[in-house]
Amino acid sequence: MSRCSIAFAAFLGACLVSPALAAETVWRFDNLARIGCIVPKVEGAPRLVDSPVGKAVQFNGKNDALFFGDRPLVGAKTFTIEAIFRPEGGDFEQRWMHIVETDPVTGLDALPAGTSDPNPRFMFETRVKDGRWYLDAFVNSKAGSKALIFPDKTHALNRWYAVAQTYDGKTYRMYVDGVLEGEAEVAFTPHGPGHVMVGVRINHVNWFKGSVALARFTDAALPPEKLLKLPE
Repeated sequence: MSRCSIAFAAFLGACLVSPALAAETVWRFDNLARIGCIVPKVEGAPRLVDSPVGKAVQFNGKNDALFFGDRPLVGAKTFTIEAIFRPEGGDFEQRWMHIVETDPVTGLDALPAGTSDPNPRFMFETRVKDGRWYLDAFVNSKAGSKALIFPDKTHALNRWYAVAQTYDGKTYRMYVDGVLEGEAEVAFTPHGPGHVMVGVRINHVNWFKGSVALARFTDAALPPEKLLKLPE
């Protein structure tokens, strides 16, 4: 477990993964100065708000974002990516967590415009429609890509959720509050070094209106009973 994860152990409790079984990194969005042992570049004026697990960072859906000059899950063959977040309305398409492999030749994290580029990446996105939202999880690697998105599985805005995407070496899965929303087989090769953007796609497309309290990254596919849960 990383040094920055230790202080979070009391909250995670039974959800913690043994360091002997998997490596994990926990990012708590309870400040703007240092998150997950990384000093983020702050864009706009995101602010701190309360959440069920402590402070969270709220993004205005227009120009608020956090850029991280490092990224988790480099070299991981399997993974779990989780977050506790609150969608709060805004535009239809919102890309609120973008974990990317930087192109070693061009030095680019993404193409300058649009939402399609060749870089290996993980994405968490939302779609907001008719006062509700649904989740979009996306993985891309040199071996293949897959989006998990189900417009019929909608949820209420302005409340907190625990979301997750996992990959066990064969099957890619997406969860909301521990409930499996969809899965598909996909080929995957590990990512190289890169960066993370929270609050917008890394090329500043599709801003997020909402709040993020924490994220956890594990180099194993966790079963539903081991995923993050909101306190009761």
